[in-house]
Amino acid sequence: MIRRPGPRLAEGILTRKERSPVDVRLALHQWETYAATLRSHGWETVEVERAEECPDSVFIEDTVVVFRNVALITRPGARARRAETVGVEQAVARLGASVNWVWEPGTLDGGDVLKIGDTLYVGRGGRTNAAGVQQLRAAFEPLGARVVAVPVAQVLHLKSALTALPDGTVIGYAPLVDQPSLFPRFLPVPEETGSQVVLLGGNKLLMAASAPKTAELLAELGHEPVIVDISEFEKLEGGVTCLSVRLRELYA
Repeated sequence: MIRRPGPRLAEGILTRKERSPVDVRLALHQWETYAATLRSHGWETVEVERAEECPDSVFIEDTVVVFRNVALITRPGARARRAETVGVEQAVARLGASVNWVWEPGTLDGGDVLKIGDTLYVGRGGRTNAAGVQQLRAAFEPLGARVVAVPVAQVLHLKSALTALPDGTVIGYAPLVDQPSLFPRFLPVPEETGSQVVLLGGNKLLMAASAPKTAELLAELGHEPVIVDISEFEKLEGGVTCLSVRLRELYA
């Protein structure tokens, strides 16, 4: 699932970066290239209805977490983002998911959840609270998930600092990872934006153009980086994982 950026994109919430001008027209072009890249590697894209009044709605990853056939609609930690979930809930229901919800006082952002096989690492930090972690456990542990809470103090979301390779090795920018030892295998990468990869299938990794040294490192390890420019979204603290939600569990 993907969601087209709205006209208020440049007003998106910032937590760590200084605001700089966002070229909304260029951002739309970059988003279209991102979506086309997914399709060219065998992924069908389902476009969720645009939420024009929600500046951050293009970062669709934060609105839902999917495990097996269950879609857990999140309750974003930023109150201004909670209206984004309505269209996503409707879309996953149409796709056949069993829908569940995070309820007050829980908060959970999808960008805080890293799935590696049946293990779900969930970042406990500014956007996801203890009640949100508990509700994630309640939704997915009966389905066979193992939920592991990890601290997040230096970045917006867990997946702002780390993601995983196809073999389950966690990659991350070490200065921003609170406890790398919590992961069985951890590989440090040389650039902050290199910590985010989207698995396209096989050894192909969707990566940001802003991390050439990381792309070179991963290529040397036998992976095939697929590069996209998402510079306008990076100005808003977004990365390659933020712009899509993969729903292969629904079609397994």
